[in-house]
Amino acid sequence: MSNSVYKIIELVGTSTESFEKAATNAVERASKSLRDMRIAEVSQFDMQLKDGKVESYRAKVRVSFKFED
Repeated sequence: MSNSVYKIIELVGTSTESFEKAATNAVERASKSLRDMRIAEVSQFDMQLKDGKVESYRAKVRVSFKFED
């Protein structure tokens, strides 16, 4: 078994539909430029409001990926 090193980055995904979709959007977008992603952890949810109504959902997501040799 080899030793591995992982990098953790924090992303914010948004959606007008739901928190789940916001988190999914963050991971799917990151997957277009990062390889070998391993773990996604939602660390925070919040909402953007306008005139007292929910305008969009936001999810702060920490994603880890393996450094390549």
